[in-house]
Amino acid sequence: MIEYFISLRPMSCNKMKLFFISLFFILLQTSCNDKPKEILSVVDTNTKTEAKTKIEKKNIPKDTLNITSDFVLGKFDYKSDSTFVKVESRYSVKEIYLNHLVYQAFLKMAKAAKRDSIDLKILSGTRNFYEQKAIWNRKWNRYSNLNPTERSKKILEYSSMPSTSRHHWGTDIDLNSLNNSYFNTGKGLRTYTWLKEHANNFGFYQVYTNKNNGRTGYNEEKWHWSFVPLASKYLDFYNSNIKTEDISGFEGSQLAKDLRIIEDFVNGIPNEIKKYKKQYTP
Repeated sequence: MIEYFISLRPMSCNKMKLFFISLFFILLQTSCNDKPKEILSVVDTNTKTEAKTKIEKKNIPKDTLNITSDFVLGKFDYKSDSTFVKVESRYSVKEIYLNHLVYQAFLKMAKAAKRDSIDLKILSGTRNFYEQKAIWNRKWNRYSNLNPTERSKKILEYSSMPSTSRHHWGTDIDLNSLNNSYFNTGKGLRTYTWLKEHANNFGFYQVYTNKNNGRTGYNEEKWHWSFVPLASKYLDFYNSNIKTEDISGFEGSQLAKDLRIIEDFVNGIPNEIKKYKKQYTP
């Protein structure tokens, strides 16, 4: 064996160079064939992550306040609006939608109430122009024996003209019963007492209180609670942009100015709520 290796001729210089050059390219090619798989895998993973993030972001409701005249007048479809969500059946008696920020605040309030053995059930939430118009027209026909002005005043004891209801905004809810007497005794009284003591901590206020302090507009509604941190923004916009001429499209709408609908009803809320200025940034 030793004799064999001794008998081998040494490789020439040029052949040696050629050998190492060939070896270099073989190693380079092998390396390049391996790396793209790693790079492709990383790019593929990143792409999937980015796509997933985009989908998740798309499913998150927008929080920005994009207020328009049509919105505060109730002339929009809240069921297709990404800022509105459907209330869970355990908290409602029918299909009800609310602004998603309002609903989150309500859930916190409902859970706190439950810990004190108080059950909160939403009877009514968002109503658009057309739903409010149906309520108005039904009562308009019910009081057909009255002249238009008296007929409107009768309806306005507890119901709003279309385009003037806070329910348009998805910020207001009717709770447990639509009769004040329910909240005067027993379970109803316990619920109302709890709400008066705790609801404000969650942003909810009774906007239609008694009129002992000169409040105008609708009669007292112990069931009606408004998420004022958001509703106050909509009311500010309403007062700055809406005129009585914008209240139209239903029987008796021509009386909006004479009945001071904006001044006495849209703004017929307690002074402390009118002055509500707590900073709210969605």
